[in-house]
Amino acid sequence: MESAQFFIESYRFNKVIIDLNNKLSNELKLEIIPKGTFEFKSSRFNLYFVFKAFSENSENTFIEIECNGIFGFKENTTFEQIPDFFYNNSMAILFPYLRAFISLVTLQINIPPLILPTLNLSSLEADLRKNTFNI
Repeated sequence: MESAQFFIESYRFNKVIIDLNNKLSNELKLEIIPKGTFEFKSSRFNLYFVFKAFSENSENTFIEIECNGIFGFKENTTFEQIPDFFYNNSMAILFPYLRAFISLVTLQINIPPLILPTLNLSSLEADLRKNTFNI
């Protein structure tokens, strides 16, 4: 039975680009690209999201945000000991911060706020695992 305890230490938005020249339509295409690094010495996991929103018929992004969440483990953990449930749960923990930030920023620039729906990110687990590296 897997029982590693983990917690979010901090998060930040490293890059925020909003292109108001790209008209935002009611139908959006969303793209989330996750990746991670595990630091053995500190037993910390860095989760990175690149979030992009496009209008339905455009390849140009309306908004692009890079978000970084740092997770710690209660016990010293190795890369191989990261439990399977961590990958889905870490994304589920970080996503509401990204979602709230997008709503706040778009409201502050005096456009109708972009309110993302609650998303099930479990389909991104394989991408996160593939793009996670031990450093």
